[in-house]
Amino acid sequence: MEIVILAVVIAVVVIGALGGLLVGSRRKKQLPPPPPATPDITAPPAEPHVGDEAETPRDETRRTIEEVDLPDGGTATVEEPPVVEELEIPQIEVPEPTAGRLVRLRARLSRSQNALGQGLLTLLSREHLDDDTWEEIEDTLLTADVGVQPTQELVERLRERVKVLGTRTPDELRGLLREELINLVGPDMDREVKTEPPNSKPGIVMVVGVNGTGKTTTTGKLARVLVADGRSVVLGAADTFRAAAADQLQTWGERVGAHTVRGPEGGDPASVAFDAVKEGKEIGSDVVLIDTAGRLHTKTGLMDELGKVKRVVEKHAPLDEVLLVLDATTGQNGLIQARVFAEVVDITGIVLTKLDGTAKGGIVVAVQRELGVPVKLIGLGEGADDLAPFEPAAFVDALIGE
Repeated sequence: MEIVILAVVIAVVVIGALGGLLVGSRRKKQLPPPPPATPDITAPPAEPHVGDEAETPRDETRRTIEEVDLPDGGTATVEEPPVVEELEIPQIEVPEPTAGRLVRLRARLSRSQNALGQGLLTLLSREHLDDDTWEEIEDTLLTADVGVQPTQELVERLRERVKVLGTRTPDELRGLLREELINLVGPDMDREVKTEPPNSKPGIVMVVGVNGTGKTTTTGKLARVLVADGRSVVLGAADTFRAAAADQLQTWGERVGAHTVRGPEGGDPASVAFDAVKEGKEIGSDVVLIDTAGRLHTKTGLMDELGKVKRVVEKHAPLDEVLLVLDATTGQNGLIQARVFAEVVDITGIVLTKLDGTAKGGIVVAVQRELGVPVKLIGLGEGADDLAPFEPAAFVDALIGE
């Protein structure tokens, strides 16, 4: 019996101990946190729709423009819109009429040429015209670049006429000298620049000469002469070897409304010349002026190139004029240049430039005798309208003065 009671007590104690252990372990374990409450979401304000009432404006303090502080105490300025510059259209110039242009420029020519005319008049006015005096007359003519053969002819005619005349008043001497000089210059030569072919237009003019003679400038001035006479002109910039030659020619053309055909720098000059004539025919231009290259005339390459340009142009139509530009100040060297060019391109006319400087007027006679072709134009200065058709009588009057 005691044993049973003891077993029951032990069982009770064991059960109690086990129960305490279970309760302690439960207390040590933390329960998971409760789930968070659902957050309150504030809905964005609804956008106004068509027909909704606008919100009642709030009362705010407003200031007038006078109460607003401006920088530096100035007044409010309104910025003006930027001004758009208009493209400048080049103004077309009206060239000076060519009729009588040399007469108007006579004073300029006579200032540099009086040494020839006045020198001859002084010698002829001597009381006794002996052999020494006639030799001085010859020297004066030779110094003026008249040339040996023309000088001898002039002196012989003067000696005969002075001998027959007997008395020699100043007016008689001036008239005598004027008449003989005009005969020497050649009043009967055809000096018209041929720009009107008989069959069809345009007239084709090729301008040749070495660099430095004023060839490109002369071509531009010739365009002004033609425009002044009522002709339409196309310019061909076939001098492709000299830097800015095409730009220079185009500038001259733009001044009088002449179109310029050009190619790439260093390109084929013959191709440019061909295109210029082609365009001149297409637009019905009256004249095509072709400016050619002008490197040293002693280089065979230049002469070959000029010959090629001439042949290519003549595939369209024959050339009406080949004008050789010579610097009148070069004297006899100019004659050498003239001779070389004439062998290649058949010169039909001469343009003498810089005749208002240190040039001697006798070069007109010499170059005509050398080539057998007339001087058709002369340049008397740097002005745009200082290129004049050559008139023998006006030229001689400038030589001997009034």
